[in-house]
This record gives sequence, C-alpha cells and structure tokens, in this order.
Amino acid sequence: MRITARAERIEPFYVMEVAKAAARIGREVANTDRPMIYLNIGEPDFTAPPLVQEAAIRAVRAGATQYTPATGLDLLRERISAWYASRFGVDVPARRIVITAGASAALQLACLALIEAGDEMLLPDPSYACNRHFVTAADGKPVLVPTTAAERFQLSAAKVEAAWGERTRGVLLASPSNPTGTSIAPGELRRIHEVVSRRGGITLVDEIYLGLSYDDNFGRTALAIDDQVISINSFSKYFNMTGWRLGWLVVPDSIVPAVERLAQNLFICASTVSQHAALACFEPESLAEYERRRAQFKARRDWFIPQLDALGLTVPVMPDGAFYAWADCTGFAGKLGIFGSWDFAFEAMNKAHVALTPGRDFGSAETSRFIRFSTASSMAHLEEAVARLRGWAEGSKAA
Repeated sequence: MRITARAERIEPFYVMEVAKAAARIGREVANTDRPMIYLNIGEPDFTAPPLVQEAAIRAVRAGATQYTPATGLDLLRERISAWYASRFGVDVPARRIVITAGASAALQLACLALIEAGDEMLLPDPSYACNRHFVTAADGKPVLVPTTAAERFQLSAAKVEAAWGERTRGVLLASPSNPTGTSIAPGELRRIHEVVSRRGGITLVDEIYLGLSYDDNFGRTALAIDDQVISINSFSKYFNMTGWRLGWLVVPDSIVPAVERLAQNLFICASTVSQHAALACFEPESLAEYERRRAQFKARRDWFIPQLDALGLTVPVMPDGAFYAWADCTGFAGKLGIFGSWDFAFEAMNKAHVALTPGRDFGSAETSRFIRFSTASSMAHLEEAVARLRGWAEGSKAA
C-alpha cells in the first residue's frame, strides 16, 4: 500500500522510541533492588486533584457525556477567560477560546487554518519535535534557527528578522520551552511579534507550561501583547491532566469561524467528561493545590540542577519554568568513553537504570551533545538517579 509523501516526511518521535526501550529494560529489572527510574517523559507525577476527579465522576453519573459544541463548553471557556484575568491580568474574551483534544489538536487546528503548502515557519533549534511535525503535516516547511545558551535557547527579534524569507509565514515559539525549560523575555517576545506583524505574518506561541514558572522575570502570557498572538495551551502540565487529552487555543476573532469549521469536521469536540472535570480546575481549592505542586517542582529544580552540574552534566541555562533540565553530557560521557547523547542515554538505561531523553528529537544545533532530564518525578527518584549516575561514573573510574 502506498504511503503519502506527507506521512513519509514525518520523522519518528525518538522520545517514544527511547521510552519503549526504557519500558523493556524496566520490565527486566522491575523486581531487582535497582528498578528503572524514569526521567525521560515530561509528565507530572501528580494526578488531577480531588475536585477534578469528583467532577468527572459526577458528569458520568449524570449522563453528561453527549457531544459539546466544537468550540467546547461555554462555561469552560468562560472559566479559562477568568483565569487569564485573575492570574495574568489579561483580558481574553471567551469567544476567542476554542477547547481542543489536547494541545496537539490545538496545534493541528492552528496549522491547518493558517499554513499553506510551501509556507515556512521559523522555530528555535532546539525545540519540541512534534511542533515542527505539525507544520510539516500541514504541508508547510519548518525552518529551525540555531540558538545558543547566551540566548536562553530562544529566538530573538534579530534572528527572526535575519531568517525571514520570501516563503516565511511566521514563527512557532514555545515559552517555557521543551526541552530547555527556558522562557522568552516578555520584551523580546513583543519585539519578535512586531517583526512578524510588520511582514503580515503569524505569531504562534506554545504556552502549555504556562503557570509553571519560577522566576518573576518570566511567567507571563504572550496574549498580553495584543489580540493577534495565537496561543496554544493545555490542561496536561500545570493542571496535571495528561491522559485526559484536553487543551485550548486562543485565536483572533477573525479566524474563530475557520477554526470552528475545522474542529467540527476533524474532532467534533473534545472529551465531554474531561471538559466537565476541567471546570473544577479553577475552584479556589484546586488552584491552591496547583500552587503547592508548583512549589514542589521548583524545589526539585533547585536541588537537581546543581547536582547535575557537580556530576559534569552541565546545564548551561537555569530553566525558569516547566520541569526539564537540558544538560550537556559531553564531559560526563567522555570520561566513560561514550560519545554522543544517544549512546549515553542507552548506556544510562542499561548501566544505571536511569531513563533519559537524548537530544536527537529536538533539532540539530549541537543537540547530539545534550540530554533532557525530566524533573517531574519525585524528589526521592531524583536523589536516587543522581546517586546512581555518580556511582556509575565512580565505578567506571575505578575499573
């Protein structure tokens, strides 16, 4: 059977390939004194808070499981709008919010609505692999622009201006970013949007880690700039609802009808039960719990990053949000006779029973030097992982 050229252009998602290998090795060592520690997947170890779980149960018992409008429950859109106002001081009318089946569906809708065949979208290198694949799936062309630690691994207005070409349609940014956990400074993001707007382009910002910020210099939404910025968001990260597959998209008024038509035809609607459950995310008790959890994520970061640096797994930029550490493994791996983060990740799984994500997925600008650690695991797991990596290095030295 013939596979389309479009499908062939989508590269494998190596994060998941590594996850499969980690699961296989994990099964083999599950009953040993050193079971696998999983620091490879960006999934909070917290689940939905009690009020959210209870709201889902009530919805099922009440039979509130029929289709919703393609744009989502009006009440949920209003709750999200109120959250933007109370948390960020930004007016985002509910009519501009479209509820989606996770951030993935939001990205797909945005790309299909705005990208024509051959259009180019500028993304930072490194960046989350699936973001560029959504551009490719819409027959666009992702253009990765190399970034450096001095730039916080983010695009600047100057780099956007320099990279802009005849086919450029806009930028697809992420703040905070996966894999680096770094954000774009608000002033720089505004300047990027000004560059894009002057050229009649589009500014798409992946904000799925919005809320998980640990630095007062960042932690703001791009929607504060103006009503032409397009934001992708999710209930997965800050709201701890990964498997519920619920997200949202904020778009200018002018493209709401197009996005709604696409949603009607491609998805009908997001999960009704998940939408009813998500209403409880914005209750004061739930929001207080999310803030307690955010404090725990920060404490993990504050402990873990210095430990990595001490091991020689250098984190060149302190992540200001999300729950990742983007570490240069060259020095540590080199002492073990390992060259490249891909081989290092598999050796770490086999020798230390610590699952990590190599940089291969995230671009080509020196990503072969880097490993992504997820700090979404418990402090106990992070402490044990550091002890195992240290023991691995010391054992190799002794040998």
